[in-house]
Amino acid sequence: MTELVAANIGVSRGGRAILSDVSLRAGGGEFIAVIGPNGAGKSTLLSALAGLLPPSSGAIRLDGRRITSFGTSELARRRAYLPQDPRCEWPISVERLVGLGLTPVLPAFGGFSRAQQTRITQVLSDCDLLAQRYQSATTLSGGEFARAMLARALVGDPQILIVDEPMEGLDPRHRIEAASRLRTLSSEGKLVIASVHDLTLAMRYATRIVALYHGRVAADGPALETMNPDLLRRIFEVDAEIAGTEVRAYVDYLAPLPSRHAPDERISP
Repeated sequence: MTELVAANIGVSRGGRAILSDVSLRAGGGEFIAVIGPNGAGKSTLLSALAGLLPPSSGAIRLDGRRITSFGTSELARRRAYLPQDPRCEWPISVERLVGLGLTPVLPAFGGFSRAQQTRITQVLSDCDLLAQRYQSATTLSGGEFARAMLARALVGDPQILIVDEPMEGLDPRHRIEAASRLRTLSSEGKLVIASVHDLTLAMRYATRIVALYHGRVAADGPALETMNPDLLRRIFEVDAEIAGTEVRAYVDYLAPLPSRHAPDERISP
């Protein structure tokens, strides 16, 4: 089974520590929602786990092998990565944009095979984009483009899917569908790691929560057990209540609190 392990990793930029002593062991069958306030290090962590940002300390291993030892194509065949705020500057069709997710397995010349066309059609349907198949990607709405980029990440059927805020910009229906799709992928044995701002969706659909605060892990555990008012008070500085149970659980924000944590303070779960 796929296993991705980060051991005491740190990432620094411009002399500033973005991540400090972060450890994480993740395996197939998990949907891990990474939560935390702005600037907590979520995007940096996801980039490092995807093998795109070498840590300045510690190590990341995929199935026991240092992730930095993988070739670009070899790694791309195993994991897909969707960054925050992706862009497309070329007026290519949505079909072609999604098909770029197959780049690691495409021949140097020629179009898509019949099997690849079938796969593209499937993910376009899953992401509610069949009507936009031949539309220029540069003419999509923000929400449509977000769904197209998620479809591009999914089309190669990766073992590991790492996505940064995949539900931002989506309307309520498509947010729920995206969260449900990520949960389904994990139930099929994939490893899904996503930064999520919608805490209600994170609690309902993720199997596990990893909370970051000032570049450190503040909490890590099963979603419904880990998401609690004390954690939200500590890392988001808001009073909140957790209501409902299981798939009906939701976060009710009550009031902000005065900022009171020093940047280097370590928070216990």
